[in-house]
Amino acid sequence: MIEMIKERLREEIKASGLTTVEIARRVGISPEMVTQYMTTKKLPKLDTFARLCRELDLSADYILGLKNT
Repeated sequence: MIEMIKERLREEIKASGLTTVEIARRVGISPEMVTQYMTTKKLPKLDTFARLCRELDLSADYILGLKNT
């Protein structure tokens, strides 16, 4: 389950066309944290996850595997 969440988050971040610096600035975290969410087992805190979904116009249900699209 964690790997699916990470894969979907990674895909959506890449598809956003934004740099890690731009995403980090919008969400209020460091660029290193964005990279860690994409490359390590580290998952964002709930409030950070919500901001990522809002700023990148992502479906939290999709990222969490509750919906397929």
